[in-house]
Amino acid sequence: MAEKRVYLVDDEAAVRRSVGFMLKTSGYEVESFESGEAFLKAAPHLPPGCVLLDVRLGAMDGLAVQQALKDKGVVLPVIIITGHGDVGLAVRAMKAGAVDFLEKPFEKAAVIASLEQALRHNDGRAELNRLADQARAQLNGLTPRERDVLNGLVEGQSNKVIAYDLGISPRTVEIHRANLMSKLGVGSLSDALKIAFTARMADLAGAAPAPSEPA
Repeated sequence: MAEKRVYLVDDEAAVRRSVGFMLKTSGYEVESFESGEAFLKAAPHLPPGCVLLDVRLGAMDGLAVQQALKDKGVVLPVIIITGHGDVGLAVRAMKAGAVDFLEKPFEKAAVIASLEQALRHNDGRAELNRLADQARAQLNGLTPRERDVLNGLVEGQSNKVIAYDLGISPRTVEIHRANLMSKLGVGSLSDALKIAFTARMADLAGAAPAPSEPA
């Protein structure tokens, strides 16, 4: 089934085997590629599906592959796979249009949930808008200052830089960060960033942005 097709791009054979097996036994059709170059060569001719793309590849990394897809006019939703310490790269990928990112090691349920979300990009914009609205509703529970801190985190800034920009102490930033994560019901910065990016997802897909909030 085209809507259950996944293109796995990873330069580690063990990852291609294990993740490929996991997805195939979960009902997905999987086509694996050992390099970004090999994937890009095939990409213009591939049926609809989604891309599971490792950010750390060989000569051409995942961010370069993602940009090359855009340059070629290939419209496939991309999920970035990151290792420990690659959250900054994942943020850059999300800004460039990736729909999600997964940190290694990841659980099967997390992969499936991410794929189902990504594949909705092939089903029309209404579902994307629903997911974005849901994320915006979560963000509406934050105070303006908590939103400021989250925006700084989305930009990849450190607590010290956010504190300097907002004119508050790093300790106060830490408190706001802990509070916003509690309100969002998440246990990691990665999950908080995903909510923030999901709120922008419809905009990245070309939908009209949500009305701006009053200052």
